[in-house]
Amino acid sequence: ILKMLYGNYAVDEGQIIVQHEDGLIDLATASPRTVLAMRRLTIGYVSQFLRTVPRVSALDVVAEPLVERGEDREVARGKARALLGQLKLPEKLWALPPATFSGGEQQRVNIARGFITEHPILLLDEPTASLDARNRDVVITLIAAKKAAGVALLGIFHDHDMREAVADRVIDVTAFAAGKIAA
Repeated sequence: ILKMLYGNYAVDEGQIIVQHEDGLIDLATASPRTVLAMRRLTIGYVSQFLRTVPRVSALDVVAEPLVERGEDREVARGKARALLGQLKLPEKLWALPPATFSGGEQQRVNIARGFITEHPILLLDEPTASLDARNRDVVITLIAAKKAAGVALLGIFHDHDMREAVADRVIDVTAFAAGKIAA
């Protein structure tokens, strides 16, 4: 579901209508350039896997989405520092490339990168999968702040406690499995 909404997977039938800038866009039929523009401005995404350019510092990985949106690089780095600090990533790691980090450290960089922008829609794919309880609590706080700001959030949470802490509505998608539909 998240990958259809992010424009990675094709949609066999139907529409995915999203408010983007001054109009409504159907993600199911949007051009690749439109999908990229929507990712930059409208739909943020936090994956459970961090994929970055090699040899780029964690600080710059987190700041990049703001820079791409036209924010001054130093202002973006300041916001990145604040988020990395909030997520308790040791400051000595900020200048290093995240590919060298543990899974939990990479996940904190990924979360900071996803939460740094003010996208009106934020997709969360197991954002706390590699985190300890202390950092899960930080993510709960970050999600609550996004909700309070009116951001539309759609997430996948296999962790029952995490799901209960953040979800306003739970949809059990097991009923939609292809194997159950095929006869």
